[in-house]
Amino acid sequence: MKLLYLFVLIIPLLFTFATPADVIDMTAELLKDGNTHELAATFSSSIEMTILGEDNVYSNAQAEQALADFFKRCQPHSAKVLHRITSNAHYQYAVIILNTSNGIYRTCVSLKSVNRKFEVNEMRIEAEKTK
Repeated sequence: MKLLYLFVLIIPLLFTFATPADVIDMTAELLKDGNTHELAATFSSSIEMTILGEDNVYSNAQAEQALADFFKRCQPHSAKVLHRITSNAHYQYAVIILNTSNGIYRTCVSLKSVNRKFEVNEMRIEAEKTK
């Protein structure tokens, strides 16, 4: 009987550790690595992107190129999730502070659930305002 209780207590713990990686943490990690190809794989087919005041709606490939151009000028060193909203099952939002070779940038990312998979549908990269 004690074995049954132990089994019932351990099984739920296994499922908590088997959850997939958080999509916001994964996005922050890809930004930190400057991995535009893997990051573009998380983009929706068209993405609204603003990089240092230049905003446009890009196709997936165009957004990857625009981000690659940014990372050529500003090589990333670290990324930290400053704020996240995950309370809606179909929408997530994050503010990620990106430290680069040319300064600190605030990166805002909106993700929308499409076929039970989150896709980045909006990204803004702007210079971090210092106090």
